[in-house]
Amino acid sequence: MMTATDTQKVMTIPSEIQQVSKIEGLIVKVFDQYKINQDHFGNVLVALTEAANNAILHGNCCNPQKKVFINYRVDSSMLYFDVIDEGTGFDPNALPDPTDPQYIDRPNGRGVFLMKRLADNVEFEQNGSHVRLGFRIS
Repeated sequence: MMTATDTQKVMTIPSEIQQVSKIEGLIVKVFDQYKINQDHFGNVLVALTEAANNAILHGNCCNPQKKVFINYRVDSSMLYFDVIDEGTGFDPNALPDPTDPQYIDRPNGRGVFLMKRLADNVEFEQNGSHVRLGFRIS
């Protein structure tokens, strides 16, 4: 099992949607390095990918001059990812419920919903331009 640490690592990607593919490699590296049970991999992958997609599409409006910063840290029981964009943010409490029948057919609008369902903890800071995802790993 892993040892307790507060070390943060950083990944920076330009706001181009194809850059999201790099996230899986980061997760594989983190899981291997800290010997995290693979049972958590799918939830982490989907939630972190949704957070990065939102940062690129909505936060930075696909402006390749703007960056998305992904930090992670691991302690004895939790894996945390921070996704930070350079946008103005949003109010996560003002998002419509994607399970509401009037929104069910929309092709978008499920990212925050999925993050909240798949992560054990989701926090928004800096007016929503910083999301912290926490996953219980022990």
